[in-house]
Amino acid sequence: MTNSTDSSDFFSRKRKEIGIISIVLIIVSSFGLFFYQQNITEQNVKDSIFTQYRDRQIESTQIIAERISSDLKLIMSILQGIADSTYLHQHYLYGEKIEKIIREKFSEVNNVTKVDGLFIADENNIVTTHIVSKGQRSFINIDLSFREYIQETRNTLQPVFSDGFKGIDNIDRIALSVPIINSDTGEYIGIVGAEIPTEAFFAHYGNIVDIDSQFIVSYDSKFNYIATPRTHFLGKNFFDNEVQKFFNFNNIQNDYYRKVFSGELSDDNAVYNFGSGERLNTGSPILLQEKPIYFIFIITPTTLIYSHINDILNTERVKGFSLIVGAIIAITTLIIFLIKWNVILNNEVKKRTKEIQETNREIALANEELKIHDKIQKEFINIAAHELRTPIMPIIGLSELLYNKVINKKDNLNQETLQEYLQIIVRNSHRLHKLVEAVLDVTKIESRIFKLNTELVELNEVIANVVTDFENSLKNKGHGDDSKNKNNKKVKIIYESNRNKIFVNADKIRLTQVIFNLLDNANKFTQEGFIIITTRIITNKEKDNNNNVLVIIKDSGIGIDNEILPRLFTKFATKSDQGTGLGLFIVKKIIEAHGGRIWAENNSNGIGSTFYFTLPIGKTSEIVINDK
Repeated sequence: MTNSTDSSDFFSRKRKEIGIISIVLIIVSSFGLFFYQQNITEQNVKDSIFTQYRDRQIESTQIIAERISSDLKLIMSILQGIADSTYLHQHYLYGEKIEKIIREKFSEVNNVTKVDGLFIADENNIVTTHIVSKGQRSFINIDLSFREYIQETRNTLQPVFSDGFKGIDNIDRIALSVPIINSDTGEYIGIVGAEIPTEAFFAHYGNIVDIDSQFIVSYDSKFNYIATPRTHFLGKNFFDNEVQKFFNFNNIQNDYYRKVFSGELSDDNAVYNFGSGERLNTGSPILLQEKPIYFIFIITPTTLIYSHINDILNTERVKGFSLIVGAIIAITTLIIFLIKWNVILNNEVKKRTKEIQETNREIALANEELKIHDKIQKEFINIAAHELRTPIMPIIGLSELLYNKVINKKDNLNQETLQEYLQIIVRNSHRLHKLVEAVLDVTKIESRIFKLNTELVELNEVIANVVTDFENSLKNKGHGDDSKNKNNKKVKIIYESNRNKIFVNADKIRLTQVIFNLLDNANKFTQEGFIIITTRIITNKEKDNNNNVLVIIKDSGIGIDNEILPRLFTKFATKSDQGTGLGLFIVKKIIEAHGGRIWAENNSNGIGSTFYFTLPIGKTSEIVINDK
């Protein structure tokens, strides 16, 4: 009996030891498997998100480069317009008329970007007229011959985008210059130029100060720094020994910069560490005059990219760790119920599978949205191309016809025919200008650089002025600048002015644009009858009884198509052949930027439609709350 009991105790102890060893092995193997699988999953997630971020940064870099190119081209076109002035061709390089022209263009250029000044220099490179920003010094009678871009402009007789240089005030700048050449004699008369502070210019497109977040670095055609958070590098060449020493002669960085400096457009990038942390770098040339003039790089510390990822992964680690501990406790305490535990594990697998399926569904929806966005972009390009071609063709055709008749004297041209040709050219030029403005507005809105210059504006005065201007435009242009509009319209525009002064904090130019566009939209679809504009004071009781003004524009036209009505204020929402479908989209964004809202409906009597929009009222308005 003793031997049997001892034997039983022995096997019992063995079973306990085997059980304990099994539990320990299960715990160790479970933790080991958990951390192994967790590391693999986390690395896959990191790689995937990093790839997505990199692709977005590459695209963003190219978009910013295109925006910079577009803005500089716009400024150059304004300078070219000055250089083509008849006054300048007659050697009037200074005086009140010239200063007035330059001052107007200076304001126009500053709507694009901050410019220190516009100047005119004579054939001897002496400044004759110089309009500058507040606080800047004017350099009249200064000889600019020492500037390389001045010499290049005179030697090539072509517009010039300069390399970076330091001004007399030690501020880093670039310059744009255009030669003034007599169109009849070919005589060189002088130069029209603009000097742009690079720090303010490039700061318009992104961060150029903080190296601990995503920032922008820019170079000129000689690969010299013109914008960088490391300001001690400004004006220095990227390949100089001092700069290279700072970056530890990093070959990955250097090879990538050489590729971008070659002017090659690609979806490439560089990830490197020169000693102060890993960086993701994406670059793009800025093409002007069909060649790379400047270069822009967007640089992001990868720690920023991974910080958000790590926050998510840490949460998942805690969840996963808690799950595995719970599983181990369940195994150690309920090891005899392995079947039940197997059911729990199967349920967990199903749950994870469902989450993965849900994630896949969300990814599929995101891909579908990308396809829709791509389709919209293509539609935008097609519509814009078609609309641009419509006014351009008559402008080109009639201009060539006038040229052949007048310059080559092929045929006598009577005054009536000449006036008819010029009216067509002017009408289509206005249409082309409106289309370009609409495209630029949409670009600013979608690029999130749409800004308002607000002031206290008296609304009644603005509406009255717009109505007057609109009526004049109908008289002068045959009821609109579209040649397809009929001249026999009988539409009366009625403004029922509120007897109180109503002040709103608004961008007067943009507010004028909104009202004009809504009037023009109503006029397009109203052949006979009326367009009535009224205003009304309303009180928002949900927001501390704040007062708003409601502007109502009602017409007796054909109304809004039921198919278009739900998406009336989206891009391309049009079934008309009279526009791109961008006007109401832009109007909605302007109203919302002012803190208001806009909507529309067909009139209850079945005739025409009514548009409504609201704006917050300024504190100085003379209002009567009960006024209906």
